[in-house]
Amino acid sequence: MRKLLILVLTAITAVVSSCSQKAPGNQQAPHNFVFVKGGAFVNTKSKYYGQSGLIPDFYVGKYEVTQKEWMDVMGNNPSKFQGSNLPVETVSWYDCIEYCNKRSIKEGLKPYYNIDKNKKDPDNTNNLDDIKWTVTVNKKANGYRLPTAAEWEYAAGGGQASKSYTYSGSNTINDVAWYWQNSGDKYLTGVWSWPVLQNNHNKTKPAGSKKPNELGLYDMSGNVREWCWDWHQPNGTNDPQGRIWQGGGWMGGDFCCVSSFQAGYQANGKAPDQGFRVWRGL
Repeated sequence: MRKLLILVLTAITAVVSSCSQKAPGNQQAPHNFVFVKGGAFVNTKSKYYGQSGLIPDFYVGKYEVTQKEWMDVMGNNPSKFQGSNLPVETVSWYDCIEYCNKRSIKEGLKPYYNIDKNKKDPDNTNNLDDIKWTVTVNKKANGYRLPTAAEWEYAAGGGQASKSYTYSGSNTINDVAWYWQNSGDKYLTGVWSWPVLQNNHNKTKPAGSKKPNELGLYDMSGNVREWCWDWHQPNGTNDPQGRIWQGGGWMGGDFCCVSSFQAGYQANGKAPDQGFRVWRGL
């Protein structure tokens, strides 16, 4: 009986090991990061499904960057809702680019971004953006960075382990996301209303409070919107150029939490539902 039990446990271990994603050379992923094997999109609900391009391997943070992580690097806390394990928010795209470089330097990694604060980016046409730093990348750097929109959706959609969920990790939004209906004192119904959200004390929630997705990533639907690297190009006069955000947030609608949804915001924009997650090179 004892030998049979050992054989069963060995078989289970072998199955689990074969299903797990191994980093190159069987290296351990950095603390609180997940190694994600790249490839083509297998999530049938993704807008990238069926396209020929492949996503490269990467490391991605299990959680949205927390206020503790931000304070350890930047020495301040811009967030409206204070709490060390709450996601940092009210941060612009530029703030996040600076954080990535400063954290890389602090940890002995090569910074991913070249930031020229004295040269206005000629490709930035948004009149609401009064910063317009010129930012370029060191593609071979191993430092922290923001994801491309495609990388973000690939990770949110479960990568090669995807079960083609609508939201990141489930077809039931309340299992995985904090959004306008469930992020306050009581569950809200009816029509979205800002005064109602305020009276209901809606706010961000501690990182990792909901279920993870297939890759073990938390809060990729809801809690705070996450900045991406890519430009969001205008589709009309009421849709100004900005940088893409994805994932939805605590005061947003359920449709924003869909893994394939994306929208734009001027790069200098800040909001109490605007945060980010970091990627790392291999």
